[in-house]
Amino acid sequence: MTGSTAPPVRGTVLEARGLHIEFGARGGAVARAVDGVDLRVAAGEIVALVGESGSGKTTLARALIGLERPSAGEVFLDNAPLDRSTQGLRAFRRRVQLVLQDPAGALNPRHTVYESVAEGIRLHGLAASDPERRTEADLVAAALSAAGLRPPERLYLRYPHELSGGQRQRVLIAGALAMAPQLLVADEPVSSLDASIRGEVLALLLALRRDLGLGVLVVTHDLGLAWNIADRIAVMYLGRIVESGPTEEVLREPTHPYTRALLSVVPEIERIEPVVLTGEVPDPTHIPSGCRFHPRCPALADGTAATRGIEDACRREPLEVLPVSTGHDVACHLVRSRP
Repeated sequence: MTGSTAPPVRGTVLEARGLHIEFGARGGAVARAVDGVDLRVAAGEIVALVGESGSGKTTLARALIGLERPSAGEVFLDNAPLDRSTQGLRAFRRRVQLVLQDPAGALNPRHTVYESVAEGIRLHGLAASDPERRTEADLVAAALSAAGLRPPERLYLRYPHELSGGQRQRVLIAGALAMAPQLLVADEPVSSLDASIRGEVLALLLALRRDLGLGVLVVTHDLGLAWNIADRIAVMYLGRIVESGPTEEVLREPTHPYTRALLSVVPEIERIEPVVLTGEVPDPTHIPSGCRFHPRCPALADGTAATRGIEDACRREPLEVLPVSTGHDVACHLVRSRP
């Protein structure tokens, strides 16, 4: 199942435009964790942000919800730059909610399920301002039900340690849904779950998109997950988006060698020969010159780049993101050198 049946966009759009995020490192070095990223997710669609550990995915996700301040560039919501005042961030987080990776760590072990979901409702005074005059208990019940925890009342007095991993993840999602957001940012939402439960949580995200028109940015290292759920995919490497486009097109016809390497180890995909990448993602304080992927690129290792006459360019020349087709973009010298 892919997310190719998205309903029409309902207006809310979250964007990163030219985003850079830098951190100081030992010896006065600067780590470029996010290095010039453009990314867009709209209500009514699911976008997967994919890459290895160390690629900058989580830092980018934190910036998109206002938890990291960019060194350059900006985050926009409906074409308005993010208001970083206390009141501005409060209003922003009503509309854009984060779902964390580790429900065991994210849920307060001393809080019941009811208290965990009610916390945001109380913080934002949602019961007092509810147009339908629903009580706090009504809002908690509605959020738990929307997250697939029914009947909700049977979970009110339970604590996180009394829940399964899947139930804890759903409680986190319910806490986000209680804010009635337009967009969710889900950081590795199923990485800690068993395979059978993973499918249920992914089906829930698809149902929320279908029934509520939510937009979801799913941060993951798993291209197989993206294949099953996303409408669009953005592949991130060493702080930069190196390929993006409709999921079906990117994953059926991957253009960047890094995307091909990630895709080659997805069990559902059998038509791509396995690609073993050498080494690890480089230190972001020492980003390679030219194409940042070139030290690990199979096209350089097997002589393809030399045959195309681009080996020196791969090593030395930075490259803008180039269009492959409508909506499908890639940052790779191989695209520029096509016959």
